[in-house]
Amino acid sequence: MSVVGIDLGFLNCYIAVARSGGIETIANEYSDRCTPACISLGSRTRAIGNAAKSQIVTNVRNTIHGFKKLHGRSFDDPIVQTERIRLPYELQKMPNGSAGVKIPSFFTDAERRSVMAAAQVAGLNCLRLMNETTAVALAYGIYKQDLPPLDEKPRNVIFIDMGHSAYQVSVCAFNKGKLKVLATTFDPYLGGRNFDEALVDYFCEEFKTKYKINVKENSRALLRLYQECEKLKKLMSANASDLPLNIECFMNDLDVSSKMNRAQFEQLCASLFTRIEPPLKAVMEQANLQREDISSIEIVGGATRIPAVKEQITKFFLKDISTTLNADEAVARGCALQCAILSPAFKVREFSITDLVPYSITLRWKTSFEDGTGECEVFCKNHPAPFSKVITFHKKEPFELEAFYTNLHEVPYPDPRIGSFTIQNVLPQSDGDSSKVKVKVRVNIHGIFSVASASVIEKQNVEGDHSDAPMETETSFKNEGKDDVDKMQVDQEEGGHQKCHAEHTPEEEIDHTGTKTKSAPSDKQDRLNQTIKKGKVKSIDLPIQSSLCRQLGQDLLNSYIENEGKMIMQDKLEKERNDAKNAVEEYVYDFRDKLGTVYEKFITQEDLNKLSAILEDTENWLYEEGEDQPKQIYVDKLQELKKYGQPIQMRYMEHEERPKALNDLGKKIQLVMKVIEAYRNKDERYDHLDPADVEKVEKYISEAMSWLNSKMNAQNKLSLTQDPVVKVSEIVAKSKDLDNFCNPIIYKPKPKVEVAEDKAKANSEHNGPMDGQSGTETKADTTKDSSQHTKSSGEMEVD
Repeated sequence: MSVVGIDLGFLNCYIAVARSGGIETIANEYSDRCTPACISLGSRTRAIGNAAKSQIVTNVRNTIHGFKKLHGRSFDDPIVQTERIRLPYELQKMPNGSAGVKIPSFFTDAERRSVMAAAQVAGLNCLRLMNETTAVALAYGIYKQDLPPLDEKPRNVIFIDMGHSAYQVSVCAFNKGKLKVLATTFDPYLGGRNFDEALVDYFCEEFKTKYKINVKENSRALLRLYQECEKLKKLMSANASDLPLNIECFMNDLDVSSKMNRAQFEQLCASLFTRIEPPLKAVMEQANLQREDISSIEIVGGATRIPAVKEQITKFFLKDISTTLNADEAVARGCALQCAILSPAFKVREFSITDLVPYSITLRWKTSFEDGTGECEVFCKNHPAPFSKVITFHKKEPFELEAFYTNLHEVPYPDPRIGSFTIQNVLPQSDGDSSKVKVKVRVNIHGIFSVASASVIEKQNVEGDHSDAPMETETSFKNEGKDDVDKMQVDQEEGGHQKCHAEHTPEEEIDHTGTKTKSAPSDKQDRLNQTIKKGKVKSIDLPIQSSLCRQLGQDLLNSYIENEGKMIMQDKLEKERNDAKNAVEEYVYDFRDKLGTVYEKFITQEDLNKLSAILEDTENWLYEEGEDQPKQIYVDKLQELKKYGQPIQMRYMEHEERPKALNDLGKKIQLVMKVIEAYRNKDERYDHLDPADVEKVEKYISEAMSWLNSKMNAQNKLSLTQDPVVKVSEIVAKSKDLDNFCNPIIYKPKPKVEVAEDKAKANSEHNGPMDGQSGTETKADTTKDSSQHTKSSGEMEVD
């Protein structure tokens, strides 16, 4: 089981994977850990990442990039219309408006649900949507060994993330094994691309005056200028001197050139630098902290490398900033760590994370008064998340709750609507009174708001029951507490059983006026005692009908998943088709080159002319009617070429490898003949061999020599253009047969000689010569007198 953290940025993306040795940022097929967030659509296939980025200029209308701002928005959304002007490709209006994926902290519900849907279409099991700055904080804190204990004052750290399209700031409090986000602020419209646009606008005006061209009318030229300005911006971060900007064949066959230095750049972007301080000031105010309360300032994101950005941050906090984190990969690593914590496949140090709600969330409903409405703020900005609350209503009929954001002044464009939730099957009590309905609302681990459950409390009068007794003290933990757990995921483990991950979410209860009545639930027995005292009640679950803002229907989502599967299969088939075509082209070029070099001596002139013509015809076919053919056509064409080429290739390979094989066989024959000769000369090393076996070996070697000589003589009479008489495989097989037949005989080991210790032991027991002694030992023993038989076994002399 693998878990990954995905940092999907506006410009690039990073993927970190959790392994047994820690977190590793993986490289793509180009051995690059940074993959462009770009997709290029061809007539039959898609290019993704680096391959797609290379087509941004050449395939302008079909190469999609910069789509992060489009998540969860309608076509008429002001942000979509603003982005549409910048994008070189067209946007079309649609009919409807085990991975951890990072998202900006300012994403709304609709945007978060859109990312979740996108992950589902991509086949990812999303364990958690994680705010970017929270992911950075986790990557920072989990490895810290010097965090203060839980009973001490926490360490406050500021995290600043300025990427290509957005600027986010958060302040987090750290204790040992604990992270709590205190406040977060952001500017969703300030990032590295704003500095790029300032440079582009400057050079567009300069080129209009200098070269009389309007760059913004040519989408290809504009994209090239954006790419060069981005490079220039990065160079100016490292160099303060004048730097050139040169683009060849830029537009209308013109070469353009200019220059800029860091001072000019900072003056050009002065208005952008002034936008850095307000979020810093706001986050300190929301967290109720002073500058001296901050222990460290950590910066990540590509745009934080701009010296003027660092200078503004340092100037505000009056202390040096820290760059201990990897500016590009910290978010992905934090997401991977969070996934490892949530996954049962990894054992990770305990580390709790308390995030927050970026916007205030309010519920609105119709009151009993004519045309009247009631409102209740259920989650305020910077409220801890995940979190759930229970709201009590007194209703006689079904009612609708409308959820919306109430403090979007910081982000002026997003739609404030979250969705509407209809509580169904609400009826009056048997005595005609309003029913007591408890509605549980929740912000889950992904930061998504929902009405999790609703139940009606039916009173069943018994003796001594006081129907007017307040019941707000009763919590919503009926039905054996099934709602007090935020169910996240069920994973299939390798052992075959399932494990359910659950995160207990804090909860409090308020009445419909918004007054808090009870915090976290009490013990089950206490609740039971309260129920007995107040009378018998019954809790019945109510169905909830949800209508979420820009929510993808399940049917449409399934169609997207099906289409993605089809495109993946089409990409695979197209790759196989291209590989088959490339194999034919490679064979033509490679074989034609070898015909003039290594294969030249192994083909007749007549066959050479014929094969050269076939190869040339195949090459012409590839670039004409064979340009776009099914895979099988290319496979058949390659097989047809190999029918002509393989005999030549075979003759060449046999000629190259035959000498070595013949030499090896000859050496083995000579080695066996030497053993036979030594045996004939009464060599004591071979005197134990069976004469009949030696005779068989001698006969076998004689036959092998005859076979070898006959094959070599026949082969020497052939020209190189003829097929060989004997193949290398036959010679190797003959050599192997020789080993199998001769080696067991000629290398047969001598019979074992008994160990001296065993002989001594036997002699000690029998007080005489040991059985099996050699003739020499026996002769020596017979010359000994009787006195020698009394010697101990340790004094025996044994050859």
